[in-house]
Amino acid sequence: MSPASRILVREETLDPSFVPPKLVRRETELALLFRRFRESLGKGLPHPLLLTGGIGSGKTALVRRLADDLERGGRLRDLPVRPTYVNCWRRASDRTVMLDLLRSVGVSLPDRGYGLSEMLDVFEQGVRRSPAHHLILLDEAAALVKQGTKLVYLLSRSREVELGSISLVLVAAEDLLPYLDAASRSSFGVTRRLALAPYDRDAIEAILAYRSELALRPGSVAPEILGQIARIVGRGGDARFALELLANAAHAAEEAGEGEIGAEHVRRGKGSLLPTVSENQLESLSTNQLGVLLALSRSLKGKRSTVPSQRLRANHAALLEELGGPAMSRTTFWRTLKELERDGLVSLESAGSGESSQVAMDELPASFLATLLEERLGVARSGKG
Repeated sequence: MSPASRILVREETLDPSFVPPKLVRRETELALLFRRFRESLGKGLPHPLLLTGGIGSGKTALVRRLADDLERGGRLRDLPVRPTYVNCWRRASDRTVMLDLLRSVGVSLPDRGYGLSEMLDVFEQGVRRSPAHHLILLDEAAALVKQGTKLVYLLSRSREVELGSISLVLVAAEDLLPYLDAASRSSFGVTRRLALAPYDRDAIEAILAYRSELALRPGSVAPEILGQIARIVGRGGDARFALELLANAAHAAEEAGEGEIGAEHVRRGKGSLLPTVSENQLESLSTNQLGVLLALSRSLKGKRSTVPSQRLRANHAALLEELGGPAMSRTTFWRTLKELERDGLVSLESAGSGESSQVAMDELPASFLATLLEERLGVARSGKG
C-alpha cells in the first residue's frame, strides 16, 4: 500500500478501549463528576457513584478519563488518588474481583484457597501499608450485582467496615438499584447517581470529527461521510458502533487503493458489521419497489451518500424508459419510496416538502445492490442514471 493511499495512521484511537484526551459532548458530565469527587475526597469522604447509560454512550471513557484526571490532580488531604479498573463481564464473582483489587495494592494470592473474608483482611492490610484514596471502577457491573454480590455493600461502606478511603463506581447499561439490598442502595443518593442520555446525531458527528483527526490522515474523510455514518447510527446514539464503522470504512477504502473514504466504503463497512439486506428480502419486494431501489442504487454510485428525491424520480423515469415500461405518477413514486423507508431499506430526510427530501441507502454498496437488482429485473447493465 502506497503512503498516499494509507488512511488509518493511528487506528488504535478508534478502539473502544482508547481513552481520548478530550471527551467530546461529555465535557459537562466530566466537569461535574470531577468537582464532586474533589470536594468529597478533599474532606476525607469517599464518593460512591452509580453511572448508567446505553451501549456506546461513553460510560467507560467517562469514568476512565475521570480517574486519570483525579490521579493527575494531586494529593487530597495528603493522600494520592489511585484508580483500579475491573471489567466485571470477565470478573463476574466477588472472589475474581477481589483478586484484581488485591493486585492493585501489591498483593498476589492464589486463585483458590482463600475465602472472601480472608481476602478482605489481606486487602485491608495492603491498603494500610500504602494509604490512598482508592477509586474502584467496576465496569459492566450488572454481571456482578445480579449474582447477589456482597462487595458493593462492603466497598461502598468502606469507612464503616474499616477498609479505608474507597470510592466505589458502578458502571452499567441499566439501573442497578432494584438489584441491590436496601443498605447498598442507600449509598447511592441523588448526587451519587448519573444517567447518561444517548448521543444525538450532532454529537455523533462531533465525536467522529474529533476521532478522525486523531486516527486518520488529514483530508481523507469529508464531513458528508461523517454525517452518513451518524445517520446510520441513528437514534440509538451508539458511539462505539460509529467508530467501528469509521474504521471499517477506512479499511475498505485502503483495500480499494483509494486515498479518501467514500460513501460506498461506508456502505461496505456497514454491510460487514450489521448486514440488513438479503436476497430473500429483495424477493419480497414489488416490481415498483425494485425499480425505485435500482434507480436509487444507480444514483448513489460514486461519492454520493444521498440524492434529492426530485433527481431520484427523474432517474427512475429514465430507468422505466430504458425498460420500456409505463411512467409512474408522482403519487405512486412517493408511496413506493415511503414503503421502502418503512421496510428499512432507505431513509428519507425531509427539508419541508417531498420534492426536496434527501434519500439515502446505507445498507449495502450501491454498486453491489444495483447488480443484484439488475439481475432480478433482467436489466442490461448499462450504468444509466
